[in-house]
Amino acid sequence: MSPADEQRGQFHFTPDTYAEMIRADIPLYDELQRRTIDAIPFAPDRVLELGFGTAETTQRLLDRFPQTRITGLDSTPEMVFKARQLGWEDLRLGRMEDPLPDGPWDLVIAVLSVHHLDADGKRDLFRRVRTEARALVIGDVVDAGPEARVASLTEGFDFPSSAADQAEWCGGEVVWEADDLAVIRAVYDAQPEERGAR
Repeated sequence: MSPADEQRGQFHFTPDTYAEMIRADIPLYDELQRRTIDAIPFAPDRVLELGFGTAETTQRLLDRFPQTRITGLDSTPEMVFKARQLGWEDLRLGRMEDPLPDGPWDLVIAVLSVHHLDADGKRDLFRRVRTEARALVIGDVVDAGPEARVASLTEGFDFPSSAADQAEWCGGEVVWEADDLAVIRAVYDAQPEERGAR
C-alpha cells in the first residue's frame, strides 16, 4: 500500500477512528472547528457542506443554527454510510471537483477538505461556489511555511495553499490563523439568483 493510500485509510476510510486520529495530528482541531463556525456571517437557511467526513462540522453547525438545512458532499463511501447510520439525511457521495449540488446556497462551508485540491482546483471550486452561494467559509490546513507546519501531509494527496492566496482567489478574507491552520470567509453581496441572471 502506498503512503497516500495509507493516509486515505487513516483519515478517510475509518470513520470510527477518524476523530482520535485527526486530533492527534492536528492539536488545534477543536479550535479550528469552533473558529470556522464563529466565522459564519449570518444565520443560514440552506447550507452545502463540502467533505463532511464524520459530520462533526455538521453537528456544530446545527447546534449553532438549528433551523439550517444542510446538504453534505463527501467522496468517501464509508463516511457517507456512517453519517447516514447516525441519522443525517441529505448526505451525498461526490467530489468537490465534480458539479456541485444545485443551489442557491446561503452558505458553503468546508473544514479540512479544500486542501486536497491543488491551486487550480481551489480556484475552480471558488469560482463555482461564488455563482451559487451568498457566503463561503473554509477552515483548513494552509501553507504557512515550514516553521509553522504541524499537520502531517501526504505527497500527491495534500496540497495546502497559503491563506492569503485562498482569500484572494475566493474574494474573501482570512479571519483566523494559528500554526498551519486558517479560517477564510467570503461574503458575496448579491443574492445567488441575481448573480445567475447576469
